[in-house]
Amino acid sequence: MLKTLANWVPAFAGTSGLAFAALMQPAHAEDTASFFAGKTLRIIVGLPPGGSADAYARLVQRHLPTHLPGAPSILVQNVPGAGGMKSVAYLESLPDDGTALATFSSGLLTEAITSPGHVSTDFRRQNWIGNVSEDARICYLWHTTGVRNWQDLLARKQVVFSASAPGTAGYVDAAMLRDLFGVHLKQINGYPGSAEMRLAVEKGEVDGSCGGWTATPDNWLTEYKINVVVRLSPTLVPGMDKSAPYAGDLVKTERERSIFNFLMAPEKLGRLFMASERVPADRVAALRRAFDAMVADPAFRRDAEKQRLTVTPMSGEAVTREIGALYATPPGIVAKAKAIAAE
Repeated sequence: MLKTLANWVPAFAGTSGLAFAALMQPAHAEDTASFFAGKTLRIIVGLPPGGSADAYARLVQRHLPTHLPGAPSILVQNVPGAGGMKSVAYLESLPDDGTALATFSSGLLTEAITSPGHVSTDFRRQNWIGNVSEDARICYLWHTTGVRNWQDLLARKQVVFSASAPGTAGYVDAAMLRDLFGVHLKQINGYPGSAEMRLAVEKGEVDGSCGGWTATPDNWLTEYKINVVVRLSPTLVPGMDKSAPYAGDLVKTERERSIFNFLMAPEKLGRLFMASERVPADRVAALRRAFDAMVADPAFRRDAEKQRLTVTPMSGEAVTREIGALYATPPGIVAKAKAIAAE
């Protein structure tokens, strides 16, 4: 029967043959508009509501359907815990048909390299849909501490910062200040997310913290409630204090620069959106096309600007390349970065 069919197909070369070939495509290659129409997609957020990761997810929720074939609806679901790993595990438990995406603390990317026993996911294998923006990060102290700038911070015998858990972005940011730049810094861990860490600063439980610029309350800036002492990202976004130095300009040796760049790679990769590695290629392509169109859409840009959310996008293909390069970091640099991130 197979031999007969094989002999029969060439006889229908041309239009009829193409039509037959289309019928023989795998089921997952069905028209993406037909597949997505009427569906509800989910964006799984690996952090609690109220932070910048949640804000970016809801920004994408509002605008991605416009650019997806079939214009499906999107639901945002917060699944915090284990530094973001709960959201990754939850994504893998959902149907692998392209109806679920995840966004989480990008610190998991380096943690997967430094502590593969703790973060078992190989992020090189996942389907990256894109990055809305780098995570422009700062370190700051409450105005009553008297620490006004980088020199004041270096001169202090001790400052106390809030953090979530070892390996998370805020923890790593502050640990770098201590281990690469000599700041006398103590961290208090256990805060669920950035909203709780900011509250701890306001209440005086801690002196300051490191976090995303977009998550910094407007009144903190307009009323001068915090002093930004250092920038951890090279991009000087609108409204940011130009006098705060970029930490990458403060490192003393090339080895320290390599360690700094490795630890800051998650901030560069920022607000990532990921689909399971098992999602069919045609649907990954459709999601990527929609994502790229979304971040270029003036309506999306206006909405982001209204919320003071930066947009410095990266395509899914570019994210994939960056993550591949991250995994190629020399072992000696990875070992030192691990010691900083897990202390």
